[in-house]
Amino acid sequence: MNAVRFALCLFLFCVLFSSSGYSRNVSSRPAAVNIGAIFTFESTIGRAAKIAIQEAVKDVNANSSILHGTELKIHMRNSNCSGFLGLAEGLKFTENDVIAIIGPQSSVVAHIISHVANELQVPLLSFAATDPTLNSLQFPFFVRTTQSDFYQMAAISEVVDHYGWKQVTAIFIDNDYGRNGVSALGDRLAERRCRISYKVGIPPDSGVNRGDITDILVKVALMESRVVIVHVYPDMGFKIFSMANHLEMMGNGWVWIATDWLSSVLDSASPLPSETMDSVQGVLVLRQHTPDSDRKRAFSSRWHKLTGGSLGLHSYGLYAYDSVWLIAHALDAFFNQGGIISFSNDSRLPSGEGSSLHLEAISIFDDGKLLLNNILQSDFVGLTGRIKFGIDRSLILPAYDVINVIGTGYRRIGYWSNYSGLSITPPETLYTKPPNRSSSNQNLYNAIWPGDTLLTPRGWAFANNGKQLRIGVPIRVSFREFVSQVQGTDTFKGFCIDVFTAAVSLLPYPVQYQFIPFGDGKENPSYTELVNKITTGFFDAAVGDIAIVTKRTKVLDFTQPYVASGLVVVAPFRKLNSGAWAFLRPFSARMWIVTACFFLVVGLVVWILEHRINDDFRGPPKRQIITVLWFSLSTLFFAHRENTMSTLARFVLLIWLFVVLIINSSYTASLTSIFTVQQLSSPIKGIESLKESNEPIGYQVGSFAEYYLREEVGISKSRLVALGSPEAYANALQLGPEKGGVAAIVDELPYVELFLSRQCTFRIVGQEFTKSGWGFVMHFTIINKHPVKGMVSSTTDSLLCSFVFAKTQAFPRDSPLALDMSTAILALSENGDLQRIHDKWLTQSTCSSETSELESDRLHLKSFWGLFLICGLACFISLLIHFYLIARKLYHATPEESPSAGQGSSRSRRLHRLLSLMDEKAGQEKSAVKRRKLERSLSENDRDCELGRNPMRKETERMTGTTST
Repeated sequence: MNAVRFALCLFLFCVLFSSSGYSRNVSSRPAAVNIGAIFTFESTIGRAAKIAIQEAVKDVNANSSILHGTELKIHMRNSNCSGFLGLAEGLKFTENDVIAIIGPQSSVVAHIISHVANELQVPLLSFAATDPTLNSLQFPFFVRTTQSDFYQMAAISEVVDHYGWKQVTAIFIDNDYGRNGVSALGDRLAERRCRISYKVGIPPDSGVNRGDITDILVKVALMESRVVIVHVYPDMGFKIFSMANHLEMMGNGWVWIATDWLSSVLDSASPLPSETMDSVQGVLVLRQHTPDSDRKRAFSSRWHKLTGGSLGLHSYGLYAYDSVWLIAHALDAFFNQGGIISFSNDSRLPSGEGSSLHLEAISIFDDGKLLLNNILQSDFVGLTGRIKFGIDRSLILPAYDVINVIGTGYRRIGYWSNYSGLSITPPETLYTKPPNRSSSNQNLYNAIWPGDTLLTPRGWAFANNGKQLRIGVPIRVSFREFVSQVQGTDTFKGFCIDVFTAAVSLLPYPVQYQFIPFGDGKENPSYTELVNKITTGFFDAAVGDIAIVTKRTKVLDFTQPYVASGLVVVAPFRKLNSGAWAFLRPFSARMWIVTACFFLVVGLVVWILEHRINDDFRGPPKRQIITVLWFSLSTLFFAHRENTMSTLARFVLLIWLFVVLIINSSYTASLTSIFTVQQLSSPIKGIESLKESNEPIGYQVGSFAEYYLREEVGISKSRLVALGSPEAYANALQLGPEKGGVAAIVDELPYVELFLSRQCTFRIVGQEFTKSGWGFVMHFTIINKHPVKGMVSSTTDSLLCSFVFAKTQAFPRDSPLALDMSTAILALSENGDLQRIHDKWLTQSTCSSETSELESDRLHLKSFWGLFLICGLACFISLLIHFYLIARKLYHATPEESPSAGQGSSRSRRLHRLLSLMDEKAGQEKSAVKRRKLERSLSENDRDCELGRNPMRKETERMTGTTST
């Protein structure tokens, strides 16, 4: 395709220019430089652009500081919105040695001329071509001096998400401009879990009549979405709005969003005729944001004088003005870098001798790449704000005004910027702050919607195509209270059916549906097959006790849960008698042993701490042992008679008495319960004890409990037994594992409650080990083939009485119907209808309401280990301090060892002294010290006498003998 376009360019060029030579212009800073401009003169954008470009050229030439004497000369061509004519007119620029081209305004023409610009290396600066694909690497010489539709579609997607709409209808002009713009819209909506549910293209030629537009709008009216995006040219856009108004599609409940084609018309031709304004009341419109400034206000005043008020100035006119200044700044940098304006022939072209095409006349701008680089590196402030290009060659900081058409004009309700999203504050103010895209920071002023209402439209309605929802309902053979078919009819009854019909009756719009039975009536149907029929489109919806499992959440949506649910364990039980040894049941064996040990330990610790200072803890060994035992056991009743004198002993006793208080209270409470409440016992304590055993476990046929027990809990499939009815439940539990039955059954709480209301010999043991809910389930298709993802109201797999929407064109993923059904269910809960429906179907107990409870677990050591730890630490710390004090006294009381004394005897004497010190009563240390000093003195005198070196020995003996006498 590109080769064909380029060949066409060559052909037209040679036909238009048959001269046999081509002049070259070589100058370092010439007196004049030629630039071109191509656009549609008589269009909304072209009329303003022509004046803006001419005024910009005048301003540049009047400013001697920008080009330093070099004059800009502008050569304008009219493309007339035609790719062919645009190409022909664009080739004429080669007559004038243009070094840059401003335009075109049309994305279609820009695609064609960009190929020529690439080959001739002439920068192409478009102030109005917004097709996002023009930024591709395929067109390196294309420079967009306005905002890309990529950002405009991002703004629309954020507006859609802000109001909570999930699907839109797109009407677009079927060319490069329209198709690529809507494609970008679809991508940006998908990022926010929104989508285009229906899109329709309009031929770009002028042959489209009112009948064609009517047919398109009738199809749009049959769709569910009531949010319509219009991305077309102005003439076609006003025809669409006029016909929509005629078809009463501009009333309550509708949302119309127009791209910036409408804002350009409103700015340039306001006020529009009253008939035209009436057809666009309540429409939301985007407009490229240009910051307010003194230069902009001055130019607007100048514009008013130039046009006499007959033509308004829109943003595209401002961008056209800045495009001229962009070329001027780039040219000045180009000349400063030594750039030369020169052209050369393309050596790749064959010789034109003997041919009338004259291919040698085509020339290339030699320094075109240098000029292009200077354009992309420019950085200045124009009428539209800061002109600077990012890495993707788009203008930085894109922003749009969000305006609302009301009365004879419009009102701005906010802004959108790529920096901070939706806001009511101008973007240039937010640029000075850190970006904040939190949902609470995304704000718009209130809009007046079609139908002159301030109430935000829901954005969707049931498709008006006369089709009823085909709702599949499973024919159950067990637990028929939830859903069952009335024999001999096509009607259904049950808890799920009543909740569904009650919720539907509260919706603010009618829902046409038909119940279709699913199953053979002999056994519970396969819910996997039912879900498959929903996802393949055989059923539009389904109502029943459908389990929500992870793989189904990828294609299903769920409403507000209306029944608390979860997996529980059901097991048989037996009544317990008190018995002679019932007083031992409150504590486990380990708890009894540890408690007894601590009684002895605490008694021993107190004896050690009190032995030296308290006469109550002294005496013969037998008496001391009895004292320790009596003291420790008497603390159980706080009846100990021995007084404690040591601070450390009192500290230990205080902690221990607190522990005894807690143990005593717990024991008393548990024993009271055993004697006063009838006790029920079961060998199964919950899911953990089932997991540790090897006994068979029952589950309901088709329940997700089988998958959960195998995959999540880790129970072998060989242990799982499928049971199909409440009677089978009771029979299997009564037989038990020894006779071919099961030890317990795992099922959803609602089924178990219904089962136990009639079977009084079984009980729920343990706690629920999954938490979930019951709700209505919805599933829809993705028309534009985006991946489908679901949303579930509960966080785990669960069994749901479900309303499931299938893959139909009328109900997309994330349909607001799920939200409306959730609101209806909440209303049922608040007004008490939900409880009344529950009592009607599920409260049927025939068992006596005698007070009884399953045997609770004994009090185990794990419940008290913290108390024992505190008490043990208190004992240890007290003993540590006590022995430190003893060791300190021993150190000061120990005599210096004789050098000749052996090491073994020294250690023995130290140990003997330590034990003596521990056993001595406090107050006897001083006399013992004196006695040891005297003995040491005598031993030294004896040693000196033997050596004959002590003349005082006799005197000492005399004194000693006298003392003895």
